[in-house]
Amino acid sequence: MEHFWAKMSCWELVPQTAMAVVEAPNSGATDCVTKVALSISCDNLLDKDAFSKSDPMCVVFMNTSGSYWSEIGRTEKIQNCLNPTFSKSITLDYYFEMVQKLRFEVYDIDSEDCSLQTADFLGQLECTLGQIVSSRQLRRPLLMRDKTAAGKGSITICAEEKTDNRVVAFEMEGRKLDKKDFFGKSDPFLEFFKQTETGWQLAHRTEFVKNTLNPVWKPFRIPMQSLCGGDVEKSIKVDCYDYNNSGSHDFIGSFQATLCQIQQASETFAAEFECINGKKKEKKKGYKNSGIIVIKQCKIVKEYSFLDYIMGGCQINFTIAIDFTNSNGNPALPTSLHHINPQGYNEYLAAIWSVGNVIQDYDSDKMFPAFGFGAKLPPTWQVSHEFPINFNPSNPFCAGVEGVIAAYQQCLPQIRLYGPTNFSPIINHVAQFGRQALEQQTASQYFVLLIITDGIITDMDETRSAIVRASRLPMSIIIVGVGGADFSAMEFLDGDDGLLRSATGEAAMRDIVQFVPFRQFQNAGTAVLAQSVLAELPDQVASFFTLFELIPPRDPGPS
Repeated sequence: MEHFWAKMSCWELVPQTAMAVVEAPNSGATDCVTKVALSISCDNLLDKDAFSKSDPMCVVFMNTSGSYWSEIGRTEKIQNCLNPTFSKSITLDYYFEMVQKLRFEVYDIDSEDCSLQTADFLGQLECTLGQIVSSRQLRRPLLMRDKTAAGKGSITICAEEKTDNRVVAFEMEGRKLDKKDFFGKSDPFLEFFKQTETGWQLAHRTEFVKNTLNPVWKPFRIPMQSLCGGDVEKSIKVDCYDYNNSGSHDFIGSFQATLCQIQQASETFAAEFECINGKKKEKKKGYKNSGIIVIKQCKIVKEYSFLDYIMGGCQINFTIAIDFTNSNGNPALPTSLHHINPQGYNEYLAAIWSVGNVIQDYDSDKMFPAFGFGAKLPPTWQVSHEFPINFNPSNPFCAGVEGVIAAYQQCLPQIRLYGPTNFSPIINHVAQFGRQALEQQTASQYFVLLIITDGIITDMDETRSAIVRASRLPMSIIIVGVGGADFSAMEFLDGDDGLLRSATGEAAMRDIVQFVPFRQFQNAGTAVLAQSVLAELPDQVASFFTLFELIPPRDPGPS
């Protein structure tokens, strides 16, 4: 297992990382980058549901080059609402000197997994990030894909520079809240608002808790900047509602306090705030309150970014796995994806070279363990689903991308393509190192498995289970599809339309798979490919360590 622990110099890594993830013209361009949070709301959306209102969600795309758009985030879905204010903001890097084209697509979601395949399109807006940042609040009509108006629908996007990486961690419950449902109790949820010059701005919305007057909400975190602009003396408003499927929620009550007051009140015991309904108070003599909101914990913590983890000594370890199954075709024939033509080219070599050059920027010693799967090996000609392509089990490392290519070229004539196409053995192989790293109780190691494949998979159920288990480990999987086969199985594993589940129904803890169809990007330039291959990795790394409350091995210094 020793061979996985790659050495990484964070000083070599950081400038390259910035270049790999975002197409910046030169290393100095990182001086002009800032993080921006976009808050989104819509008005007068088209109503696509026959017996209720639309269930909107907004998906945000960035134009990376030419006609290529990649998804960079999506809001939550709001049920039965034509005028949604989304609580989930989209955070992205703003480069002052670059034109960053964005597209906001609004959908009526009809499925539990939030799939866009079955969703109704409600309209879109194309603009640049610069336009949003310069106007701070951009309001525009929504258009259909043929550029006609999407009814009277409009979208409003607010931009706020993120300068504070502190978050407030809350644990909250309610006690003796008002009963609002005729046949039941209430289904309470909370909304937190930040005080701004133009009024109250939504900062967070909790889940609703079914049929109870004494709800306990799941622990949650709100960025301190979103909650109070970093000012602990600024008022925060908390509204409590009874959730209704119709989208018309019943107001239970509200309270206001500063973060400083909440912290002081919850230092030794749980802080209690009366939930007041102003209208009921006016009408009802002897009105006391509409229940109590209890804040069991209110703690300000630092939330580390991807670069904080890297600069704090987290090592990222890449493993490469190559598909040698017979669905790729006989390497002796020109139709095979493994056929090396007289110019020394095939799609696997092109993918290894292009993607390898992207990922080696993350790995300072540029030594990659490289494995094959699905081939018969000499001398016994037994099928192997996990073999080092340099045929050295004790040291499967290849020196850089050139070493991987050399090992591939030497390996190919010595093996026989066979099958079946099993992904789970190599996923489980890398997962054991992730499991070992987790025992260190610090954010010191993260593993990335790069699978290059023609997309045909035999052990789908086992692979789904392996990915669900791996989602609880410091590990991500990037699948690069070569050839022009049907990649629907790979897109299913990607899980962008909702969390992947195992065959038994167990949900992944987080989305750890990124699928990239190589043919779409091979002529688009290295920067576009880099952005596509690594688009989700920084967030996957940071969110995993945040979820498990693991801090960098050493202080990364100021963000």
